[in-house]
Amino acid sequence: MSFRTEHELHRRRRGRNVGLALTLAAFIAVIFGLTMVKVTRGDFALPQNTAGAPATEDVN
Repeated sequence: MSFRTEHELHRRRRGRNVGLALTLAAFIAVIFGLTMVKVTRGDFALPQNTAGAPATEDVN
């Protein structure tokens, strides 16, 4: 039982897919890194309402 040889078109497509996957992973890593830096630096704050207290909803 022999395996079929892979067509050259499929090799090129796989190469493009791997490149796109690596680019997407790098973009996600940059966004995650920026988010972590912003949260851990203390710049992240809940929006304030007009009374000055943190905006929370009272659910009864």
